[in-house]
Amino acid sequence: MLLFNPQYGYLEGMVRGFKNGLLNQTEYQALTQCDSLEDLKIHLAGTSYGTFLNDEAAVVSSSLISARLRDKMVAEFEHMRNHSSGELSKFLDFISYQYMIDNVCLLINGTLNRRQLSELVPKCHPLGIFEQMEAVTIAQTPGELYNSILIDTPLSEFFNGFSEADLDEMNIEIIRNTLYKNWIEAFYKLCKDIGGCTEETMCPILEFEADRRAFLITINSFGTELTKDAREKLYPECGTLYPYGLSMLGKCDDFEQVRQVADTFPNYRSLFDGVGQGASDFTLEDKFFKHEVKINMLVFMRQFTFASFYSWIKLKEQECRNIVWISECIAQKHKAKINNYIPIH
Repeated sequence: MLLFNPQYGYLEGMVRGFKNGLLNQTEYQALTQCDSLEDLKIHLAGTSYGTFLNDEAAVVSSSLISARLRDKMVAEFEHMRNHSSGELSKFLDFISYQYMIDNVCLLINGTLNRRQLSELVPKCHPLGIFEQMEAVTIAQTPGELYNSILIDTPLSEFFNGFSEADLDEMNIEIIRNTLYKNWIEAFYKLCKDIGGCTEETMCPILEFEADRRAFLITINSFGTELTKDAREKLYPECGTLYPYGLSMLGKCDDFEQVRQVADTFPNYRSLFDGVGQGASDFTLEDKFFKHEVKINMLVFMRQFTFASFYSWIKLKEQECRNIVWISECIAQKHKAKINNYIPIH
């Protein structure tokens, strides 16, 4: 604790400043009352976003707003990463690995479908761009792509157990979920190794993320060719469901059985209430997002923790989704559900 502030205090103060710049409920209400995207642009100019859209010559659209929101978030994250050192640098690198996984899966899928990788790279998330991306784009077959990934990229440790044939034969979502499982478990171990307040605040967040993935993998597998044994291998083994909850999920055949598993875990029982029964405008995924906001906001009640960097980017992503949702409702002149965003407070 005594050594935290001299080495990381400046960046922790910066990320808390970024967090305090998140839109408040009054600002959200002002956005929902806009009649056009030009109005939305003007209202956003009065928030922490400032004039981030002023240099755009193109007509304001929800896709343009989404792109610029992401650019601003990426610029702030990269600024902190460029000034980080020691364990914080490695922690911030781990945050970026989840975006690398999505980018790599996009490239693998493009290669399997014989699309030019040069077309796919612009669609990649900026936080998931890595130095060897150009080498990956040279690959013309899944085998070449596999070797580029294994040898040159930071994701090599997450490809343990894969073979060249897997990239040809496995469903891309199975590859993605396997990589995410390996990433979450490695990230969890890193936080345990860092210890202190980072372990106390970050490990529960990753436990929730592991549990959420296990629930959604199970639900999304119904009606597919994925066997129960293969499904169980995709579950991250660092959440509160491990081991007994995962074993129960592995036996589920329908949503009602998943709900029964959730009922045995107090943290998740309320998230399943009303879902699938037409009683709520919010889906299960929405409820997971709401719970995620809650636990990430709680992180800022503590100090001397790297978790604030992870929580800020998750809250920022949710804010971006909220603004895009509002802008889509305005653009489509369908404001009946404009308030169905996930509040951040």
